[in-house]
Amino acid sequence: MDLDVFVTAHRAEWDRLEFLLHRGRRMTGAEADELVSLYQRTATHLSLIQSSTPDPQLTARLTQLVARARSTVTGTRRAGWRDAARFFTAAFPAAVYRSRHWWVPTALVSTAVAALMGWWIGTHPEVRAALAAPAELRELTRPGGQYETYYSSHPAASFAAQVWTNNAQAAALCLVLGVFLCVPVLWVLFLNMANLGIGIGLMSSAGRLDVFLGLVLPHGLLELTAVFVAAGTGLRLGWTLIDPGPRTRRTALAEQGRAAIGMAIGLAAVLFVSGLIEGFVTPSGLPTWSRIGIGVTAEAAFVAYVYVLGGRAARAGETGDVEEADRSDQLPVAA
Repeated sequence: MDLDVFVTAHRAEWDRLEFLLHRGRRMTGAEADELVSLYQRTATHLSLIQSSTPDPQLTARLTQLVARARSTVTGTRRAGWRDAARFFTAAFPAAVYRSRHWWVPTALVSTAVAALMGWWIGTHPEVRAALAAPAELRELTRPGGQYETYYSSHPAASFAAQVWTNNAQAAALCLVLGVFLCVPVLWVLFLNMANLGIGIGLMSSAGRLDVFLGLVLPHGLLELTAVFVAAGTGLRLGWTLIDPGPRTRRTALAEQGRAAIGMAIGLAAVLFVSGLIEGFVTPSGLPTWSRIGIGVTAEAAFVAYVYVLGGRAARAGETGDVEEADRSDQLPVAA
């Protein structure tokens, strides 16, 4: 495309659009209709220029024009309770449901890795000796040792807040780092599974695996599920960069990226619940069966939330992306 010819042919339309935008509320009905038509044509012009012969100065001018025109045509939109309700009843559970083919295998493989690592450490004294000195291992695993006192070493409220912050950061890292071709996500996931596997191995070697699981399972079921969802979503985002499918890579990444941002907000709420359980239930004086029962109930509620509410929303066409009115203008592309 000859950019100079293109600009000469359409400059008058852009100038006219800018003039109408300056008129604002003083526009007549006919001028308002003309503004809508010019907005649509200018959005098309911008897309053509970006895809064929991008010119920074011209692109900047048309981007500003399209944004201003879009704001004028659609009006200023403010998020409210309706948006929050839609997010938690449709968008977030649907996004988790739609990514289940990524996070469910991630959960199964990760759990197997942690169990295998725990078995290896628990059955090989030389491996445990490489991890720490015998006195340090005894301090970790003895009754009243560090593994047990960890959950009651701080006031419940502050401990829950600290746990929530740390876990939310880990989940956000998994979501964001997925764009780097998946590798950082796998590393973050491996570190989490290594920590779990070390705990399993050391406590099982001391004959206290039941105590360890009684401390981990109440909050760990929901917490690890949230981490697996974040990791699976991050891996999906990274794979989109490799294989965007029938969409352009830019469009595919934008769609998955917006869904991932929404996922981070939703998972922060999920991790807030697991943080409350870890801060108040795990170190409580409740019987082990009761604490584990609370954790199983929370996990079952989340799974039902995703597969029932999210599945219904996904089948109705919900993708977890922002509403169409809030997305950038796009043109169809050839497959």
